[in-house]
Amino acid sequence: MSIGTVMGFVVGLALFLLSIVLATDNYWIFVSAPSAIMVFGGTLANAFISFQGIYVLRALKDCITIFGHAKVNRHILVDEVKRVMGWADIVSKDGLVALDTHLRDSEPDDYLLKYGIDLVLKDYKPEQVRELLSNSVESHFERAHIRVDVLDNMAANAPAFGMIGTLVGLVIMLENLGANPEGIGLSLAIALLTTLYGVLASRLVFGPAGKKVLHREEIVRTRNYMMLELFVMLAEQRTPRYIRDRIGSFLEPDLLHRVLEEQRAEGEKA
Repeated sequence: MSIGTVMGFVVGLALFLLSIVLATDNYWIFVSAPSAIMVFGGTLANAFISFQGIYVLRALKDCITIFGHAKVNRHILVDEVKRVMGWADIVSKDGLVALDTHLRDSEPDDYLLKYGIDLVLKDYKPEQVRELLSNSVESHFERAHIRVDVLDNMAANAPAFGMIGTLVGLVIMLENLGANPEGIGLSLAIALLTTLYGVLASRLVFGPAGKKVLHREEIVRTRNYMMLELFVMLAEQRTPRYIRDRIGSFLEPDLLHRVLEEQRAEGEKA
């Protein structure tokens, strides 16, 4: 579970609810099924019209999965660097075929790794390996960015549909003005709820979800480019020491220092 994401959402929602509790005893005035239908129904309808349905569904799934652990984050990159350094030693001792066997056994679901080692084994030139893997990395990132675009679209349109709902409520209120003038206040409050729902959905759900997905995918892209450099260096037949130093350059200085310290400690134990 992503503690930061959960805490941010819970604290934001709690502060909103607390402000209601402190301001009024009539909490149910903030609950309106028609307003929710107008905002979320309209936002989803716009998304399905603007994008292919599969990407909208994946974007909605992202609104939930962002509360879980990221598959790759800055700390996991440390473990990735250490693994790559170990792979360099495998190639140095047993050759590329041994690394191919190791990757297929330990990373059966990682397409990029299998694709990269396959290119190297086929004796592609280093610049060709870089070109093909770069295309694979960027294609993956562009597909992921569509989900970000969907969430940004929903964040932009939720307040707009909230305003539409408010206008609908005002029309209904004015129509009934002569028959029930005492109900103006209640009708106006309900009409304004759609704007409230739209802003909340935009700023507390769709907008943050889009930024979180983009942030995670950028880290994944960094990891994938690190793997790309590994296979380019293998095609160039670089030494294990050069591979370790080059891969280490992808890390922030404090994380690189951590990796070097752990390697030094492991060497002393050995």
